[in-house]
Amino acid sequence: TMILPMDVRIASTDARFGLVFNRRGIIMEGASSFFLPRLVGMPATLDWIYSGRVFPASEALEKGLVSSLHPPESLMDAARALAHEYADHTAPVSTALTRQLCWRMLGASHPMEAHRAESRALMARGGSDDAVEGVKSFFEKRPANFTDRVSSLPDVFPDWVDPEF
Repeated sequence: TMILPMDVRIASTDARFGLVFNRRGIIMEGASSFFLPRLVGMPATLDWIYSGRVFPASEALEKGLVSSLHPPESLMDAARALAHEYADHTAPVSTALTRQLCWRMLGASHPMEAHRAESRALMARGGSDDAVEGVKSFFEKRPANFTDRVSSLPDVFPDWVDPEF
């Protein structure tokens, strides 16, 4: 259950997965009932939870629980390479906003909510130093050097109310 809220999940070809709660007389935990159906759909979720069976990494890949499989000896290298792909080539603030948009819009009641939030985000980011640098680096055919910080993340959800927090 610890991997479910991760943005990216990769696994060893030798990995095995199991959501064995019902076989132990307990229920899902760690927000599994929130994350798992969103990742793999309800049929796979219910199959894995109802049966409590342990399944191979190939099934986790097939159902979308993980995005790729790697030999055990190269798993950490693959994870580092993927982390560098994200960290070295994207703007941190844009990535953080994108993550918020994707997760928050899962609960949107209408596409217009996403349109409004995306429009505010685009306006906030469009004149940023990162946007200027991104375009400039593209035309100069060089890697971008993004300097904006996530600590200055703009609020693009002014009408978002979470009654729990």
